[in-house]
Amino acid sequence: MAHDRYISPFSTRYASDEMQYIFSEDNKFRTWRKLWIALAEAEQTEGLDITDAQIAELKAHAEDINYDVAIAREKECRHDVMSHVYAYGVQCPTAKAIIHLGATSCYVGDNTDIIVMKQALTLVRSKLLGVIALLADFADQYKAMPCLGYTHLQPAQPTTVGKRAALWLNDLVTDLHELDHRVSTLALLGSKGTTGTQASFVELFGGDDAKINAVEKRIAQAMGFDKVVPVSGQTYSRKTDYFVLAVLSGIAQSASKFAHDMRLLQSFKEMEEPFEKSQIGSSAMPYKRNPMRCERITALARYVMSDTLNPALTAGTQWLERTLDDSANKRIAVAEAFLGVDAILNVMLNVCDGLAVYPKVVRARLMNELPFMATENIMMSAVKKGGDRQELHEKLRVHSQAAAAVVKQEGLPNDLIDRVCADPAFGLTKEEILAFLQPENFIGRAPQQVTELLETVVRPLLAQNADAIAGKAALHC
Repeated sequence: MAHDRYISPFSTRYASDEMQYIFSEDNKFRTWRKLWIALAEAEQTEGLDITDAQIAELKAHAEDINYDVAIAREKECRHDVMSHVYAYGVQCPTAKAIIHLGATSCYVGDNTDIIVMKQALTLVRSKLLGVIALLADFADQYKAMPCLGYTHLQPAQPTTVGKRAALWLNDLVTDLHELDHRVSTLALLGSKGTTGTQASFVELFGGDDAKINAVEKRIAQAMGFDKVVPVSGQTYSRKTDYFVLAVLSGIAQSASKFAHDMRLLQSFKEMEEPFEKSQIGSSAMPYKRNPMRCERITALARYVMSDTLNPALTAGTQWLERTLDDSANKRIAVAEAFLGVDAILNVMLNVCDGLAVYPKVVRARLMNELPFMATENIMMSAVKKGGDRQELHEKLRVHSQAAAAVVKQEGLPNDLIDRVCADPAFGLTKEEILAFLQPENFIGRAPQQVTELLETVVRPLLAQNADAIAGKAALHC
């Protein structure tokens, strides 16, 4: 590896080999050649004078790209597509005359972009399913473990550890549905010509609409698609790129929520991401166990979410039948959004496979706040013993403020229950209060909600996609 020039961290630290290959030159240029073969075969089938020998020659060199010839040619002509047409022709002298026949650059460029995005979405889908599977097991395991809930990051009514995971899980399932919708609507550009009018194919096929449409249909089928866009300029609408990246942004949003929550919970010492035996948390503080994996998710998610603006601006500034100010931007923005989400899901697979829960800390933090949340129960029990509801409410308000002051100002434990027991107006013993002061009495239907989500949504989804679920992910660093 060269150390004297910029190298993207996506390549060295974050993205998987599989995703990097999808956006590699090899995959791109081999796809170009497959598209040229599909075009030639379709044109031959619909009556053009293209021989079996020419197609066989094209197929013989579909994979062995002569990069040296293409690179040398591009230095002369400054056109990447024509450089590769030339290089392919050098290898296929018999077929040279019919390579790229009737097509414009976007025939290979744009169709390949759609194919590559579909491949990348398939890999993202597999990893997303892997994360969903891990979180489903975690949510099920901890669905009934009470923990302190929060609103505004202030202590609120209890929930459960599993119910909180179900919130993460539900977001990711929503992302999966959005991804599936986008894949199902992807269409190739097809063979539309220089301004989308198919004028070159009208010339080739003597204005025969049926043959022109058949060529597009055959190309789509050969490349694994069931449709092409009905109308276009020279390019497919750049809104397609935006819609795809919006899906990736959605996944990044869900991942960021998960990672932020985990970072807070690790600070509370309730939960923790995996921490390896030899891992160093800080160069200065040896005791530190920083949530570096979840911090990485947060950082990469921020990049992906902001990257979604690129295709939005590109789609909104396309001039008439096309302009070229999309090219440089989209080849960076689209690729890096996928590499970013790939990296995020790699980390999530790693984290969700080793989530640590510390039950005693979870319960201790909940029990320290639970007396405040049980004040209504205390009041109702005292009323049943003959107390005055309004008087008791005021006393509870005063006692609660005093107990909170002890916690905040003196750093002592919450003594609200002792204050209530010492107040004759309530007529309650400590044993009576503690009898209903059980966390399990305050979690509502959280366990049932988790079970319902798993049984009606998640488990069926995972069963339907059992062969597509990604396994564990190894991190580069």
